[in-house]
Amino acid sequence: MSYTVNASILLTDLPLLERPAAARAAGFEAVEFWWPFATATPATDEVDAFIAAIRGAGVQLTGLNFFAGDMPAGDRGVLSNPERSGEFRDNLDVVTRIGEQLGTPAFNALYGKRIDGVTPEEQDALGAENLALAADAVARIGGTVLVEPVSGAPEYPLKTAQDALDVIARTGRDNVRLLADFYHLAVNGDDVAAVIEAHAAQFGHIQIADDPGRGEPGTGRLPLQQWIDRSRALGYDGAIGLEYKQSQDDPFAWLQASARV
Repeated sequence: MSYTVNASILLTDLPLLERPAAARAAGFEAVEFWWPFATATPATDEVDAFIAAIRGAGVQLTGLNFFAGDMPAGDRGVLSNPERSGEFRDNLDVVTRIGEQLGTPAFNALYGKRIDGVTPEEQDALGAENLALAADAVARIGGTVLVEPVSGAPEYPLKTAQDALDVIARTGRDNVRLLADFYHLAVNGDDVAAVIEAHAAQFGHIQIADDPGRGEPGTGRLPLQQWIDRSRALGYDGAIGLEYKQSQDDPFAWLQASARV
């Protein structure tokens, strides 16, 4: 398994439950999703329908985000927000259930933005506590929690790999790891090559998109294949998440069919 399709940002012309089958039809054997429900605790029939769509498509769900609030409205996580921490904790059981049923190894926990009226220190203490709870929850099914630097959200405090690594260290858990999204890191001005040299073997996951535009690899300036190759040479052995926006008729034309599995 070389690549996994992020079916929350790609294949969006299709209903969500049809996207796993579309990814399989395009030659891929794996998908990943942002949290695919409107609430932290969806109804059982909604969860069952999602699980059935993954199984029916014959693909592996390699990654799933925890509930992160209303992403289209600008939310980027709730786990460090005292007013919404309960939603994150309530979400742990359903995430773990999905992961257990589908053999999902990795779960992305978006950290949340800084908010007025709460100090960064208070948010960071809560964030570490909730990440530790998430790590303990998914550890029961052999899972890993991912922490991701994100671009395009000024109030989101994790912008570089080191920002995320500092948060990871505060959790005191060994199944919390860095999600290295090369696009986000590059846009935020991080030295992606140096991050790879220092941490590739400890990456929990890699995601890619090109810059500018967050489009398909090859549409911008980033040396994505070089970074992937170096990460693999240094010990990264996981899938590469395709988390980019479609800008061409065929969003996968850049990748030979034989390389998609």
